[in-house]
Amino acid sequence: MTDASTLSAEEIDVDALDIAPETGWNGLYLDGEWVPAGDRDLIDVENPATRTTLASVPSGTEDDVDEAYAIAEEAQSEWAERPPQERAAIVSEACELLGEYADDLATLFAVECGGVQLKADFEIQLAQGTMEVGAGLAMRDGGRRKDSVTPGKENLLVREPAGVVGVITPWNFPLYLSSRVVAPAIALGNSVVLKPDEHTPLTGGLVLAKIFEEAGLPEGVLNVVPGYGHEIGDHFSGHSVPSVMSFTGSSEVGRGVGQRAVGSYTEPALELGGNNAHVVLEDADLERAIDAGAFGSFTHQGQECISINRHLVHESLYDEYVAGLADRAEQLPIGNPLEEGTLVGPVINESQRDKIVGFVEESVERGATVETGGDHDGLFIEPTVLSDVTSDMPAACNEHFGPVAPVIPFETDEEAIRIANDTEYGLSGSVHSTDVARARDVADAMETGMVHINDQPLNDEPHVAFGGVGASGMGRYNDEWILETLTTVKWISIQREPREYPY
Repeated sequence: MTDASTLSAEEIDVDALDIAPETGWNGLYLDGEWVPAGDRDLIDVENPATRTTLASVPSGTEDDVDEAYAIAEEAQSEWAERPPQERAAIVSEACELLGEYADDLATLFAVECGGVQLKADFEIQLAQGTMEVGAGLAMRDGGRRKDSVTPGKENLLVREPAGVVGVITPWNFPLYLSSRVVAPAIALGNSVVLKPDEHTPLTGGLVLAKIFEEAGLPEGVLNVVPGYGHEIGDHFSGHSVPSVMSFTGSSEVGRGVGQRAVGSYTEPALELGGNNAHVVLEDADLERAIDAGAFGSFTHQGQECISINRHLVHESLYDEYVAGLADRAEQLPIGNPLEEGTLVGPVINESQRDKIVGFVEESVERGATVETGGDHDGLFIEPTVLSDVTSDMPAACNEHFGPVAPVIPFETDEEAIRIANDTEYGLSGSVHSTDVARARDVADAMETGMVHINDQPLNDEPHVAFGGVGASGMGRYNDEWILETLTTVKWISIQREPREYPY
């Protein structure tokens, strides 16, 4: 186990990175200007590996939210009138800049959210992919013509920008989860107000402000207001200006965001929590299932909504699977994400750590067995495998969001499906079998928005629909599905010939 107190990697001066704004990170981004903190309170951004402060950014107020929305509203109509190829070109330039700043971004991921190099590579790739797809949306589906039941009438369905888009994003994949809304929204002619999570205001928001500023985005089209969710979140999500409110985060908070958005006649787009099942049928390729199970549970310390939360394994393979998964977990290097070779970094904060550790301890008290792991030092939690787990134990029935792998046995495919569906969540999942048709039957029966056969749930492709059902959210992200959310359809009819009326 890594001794967090002895971590010696040098501290990073985040203001000295090439990607940093000239004024440093201590500012909001409003109307194309970096607004200094002034008399606002500050948010100290902490490195979870070393527990030192990286930067202090302004804690936005409700007045800042009002100003940001007013600026975005004023800027949006002029931006929407720009040719689509011009909007697309700016998003494409932002995509190129992400590649140029890849090393700086990897450093920021490490020190701000505890992401190792592997995670940084994934996130940069995803962010660039969503920008590439988003840029392409600018030129797509400008309208359709429909026949009419009225003689001499022509029906046109014209797609227009939704208007102002509000975006609230979490700390686990901050750059990507912001980019997947910001990039297509801008390409489609919307303006954006973004509130990143208070733990990751740099990679979740201010980095995008810098990138799009450098790419030539006009003033006011993107505005970034860091702030504490408990102080400005309700005001932000219930505001009267935005036409769309995108939220990625917990189901508990998301329910409130959705209710406030609808109360203001704003369309909610919600991607929330998950309790994802990795189902290993009796005819599965065991080594392949174990490899996928380890990757799906322990990547980024399990801090992903689509991580494996429960391993459901046929009783005939159970003991071998548990032993193999524990062996994989024991071999994962734990340490400072800046150190080469590290695969498991720290979790984001004490609250998250205490929740994860509590779920493990409570499950053990109720009969679960720790096969490996179970210990922690500071914010570093050992990859943990639990056997003898039942689906009602805390580590299995809750979204634990940590490097914990509870393994539950089952006897039949029907029992596996029942256990997999025994949750309010329905985000992602996976099924392993050498009989793809059988796996497909199980996948079809799983009540979830996404299922991956002979793989694991950690999959996201910017051109494929992404989202869940039930407490895992509503709406879909990516490509044509986010286009539907970020635009509205207007029906325009043209009566080409005189029409006969009944009076």
